[in-house]
Amino acid sequence: MTDRLNTARPYALGLFRIVTGLLFACHGAASLFGVLGGAHGGGTVPLGAWPGWYAAVIQLVGGALVLLGAATRSAAFIASGSMAYAYFTAHQAEALFPIQNNGESSAMYCWAFLLLIFTGPGAFALDRLLPARGNRVAETEQQPRAATV
Repeated sequence: MTDRLNTARPYALGLFRIVTGLLFACHGAASLFGVLGGAHGGGTVPLGAWPGWYAAVIQLVGGALVLLGAATRSAAFIASGSMAYAYFTAHQAEALFPIQNNGESSAMYCWAFLLLIFTGPGAFALDRLLPARGNRVAETEQQPRAATV
């Protein structure tokens, strides 16, 4: 059973990356263009407004890059940091736990993107189509190195 699950790992990771990137990009599109219900239930974020407009750009661009599997680790690093910033500046001051301060989505996105930094893009990624970069991604996922002492 474990061998079958291990064989499916890159595909499950690829699907996780695609869904996470799509949902994150939808947040950015809603805030920037007013689609999908708009920012916070309607409308858009004013152009250049700190930090909302910049966060929305990170969400849209970072989410699209993660969705496509292009520069996944770099995009995930920036997206994870932006969600950590959002959590600690907009939510944590209200209460300690995310369930109390409405920060669940910020916390979950932060940790999901942090996971992608360390795991890589998985299957179905554009990174795999690039000759030099794709080969390095495939090699690191297939043969993990043992820790040295």
